[in-house]
Amino acid sequence: QLVESGGGSVTAGRSPRLSCTDSGYTYSTYCMGWFRQAPGKEREAVAALDSDGRTNFADSVRGRYRLTRDNRKNTLTLQIDNLKPEDTGTYYCATRGGFVCGPSIAHTGRMEYWGQGTQVTVS
Repeated sequence: QLVESGGGSVTAGRSPRLSCTDSGYTYSTYCMGWFRQAPGKEREAVAALDSDGRTNFADSVRGRYRLTRDNRKNTLTLQIDNLKPEDTGTYYCATRGGFVCGPSIAHTGRMEYWGQGTQVTVS
């Protein structure tokens, strides 16, 4: 089970942090990431990391989004720097076990487990 937290209405320019805690089985091989669904748009992968240490970001967020994983707590944190209006959307945490992420964010692949989503609204 994935549980996200940290969303809300945030002023542009701030640096919010979204967290995702995975209370399910801990895989030694995994891909875990954040997906964003902006209003009126399809859900897209924006940041992902895997057990091999690979980290992928969408071009639109590279340089402003950072990922960290606390393996002891099974928590994945998305740090968004210099929040912009285009960051508005529902952010979903997702993961899959047994396979690492692909070579780029576009090749993240199908995720197995999803969180309920957390809304980020840039004001």
